[in-house]
Amino acid sequence: MARTWYPVIDYGKCTECGSCVAQCPHGVFDKVKAPTPVVDRPGRCIDHCHGCGNRCPAGAITYVGDDTGWLPPNVQKPGTDTYGACCSTGAASKEISVEYLYLDLETCDRCVGTGSILDEVVDVLSPALKLAGYSVKYQKTKIGTPEQAERCRFFSSPTIRVNGQDVCSELKEDSCDCCSDISGDKVDCRLFTHGSEGYEVPPREVLAEAILRSIFGPAIKSCSCSDEYKLPENLRVFFEGVKKRGK
Repeated sequence: MARTWYPVIDYGKCTECGSCVAQCPHGVFDKVKAPTPVVDRPGRCIDHCHGCGNRCPAGAITYVGDDTGWLPPNVQKPGTDTYGACCSTGAASKEISVEYLYLDLETCDRCVGTGSILDEVVDVLSPALKLAGYSVKYQKTKIGTPEQAERCRFFSSPTIRVNGQDVCSELKEDSCDCCSDISGDKVDCRLFTHGSEGYEVPPREVLAEAILRSIFGPAIKSCSCSDEYKLPENLRVFFEGVKKRGK
């Protein structure tokens, strides 16, 4: 075990996918606080193990004492060994994190409908991806406060991320009657686009294509790639309205 080697989390980049907490075999992270990665027992980390850093889809993990030249996989130097020998279970690209972030799953037709379609798409795609050697982790996260929105770099509801990146290359919104009713003020929510069409609740084929493109296609620039994050005015209005109404 190492005393001068342990992971450090950049919470500005972290998407709270929980991969590092779930897959660390040494008990370095506090599992009670999962999916938020909290380094609870740094002394348990194995010297020169990059296991959790290689699994992090957002590149949010670095290491105290690292003099190896290692970089997170998304900025990896060509030819550099990307796996800690003690923790490697396969290529990081074989581990797929699908996350659904939303404001409301009780009354918002857009969030409920998109979530249901996403459930079906993940159920259909997962067996085929597993057959090809991929593992799929699927989780849903309710964004309930401005602080959580900032931690998750949440731009619009609902959001679907694959390995930490928004599946949408552009952010479009239109008026959402449901979220406006919840907050008592006008709120816009995400409009999923495909070609010239826009959907409040995207069809199965649109979501399936977006997820597969995110896994196998070239990297796209999305709003979640931005270096800076400021809570969108639209979300500020929503959270303030919910707070005033005591919901």
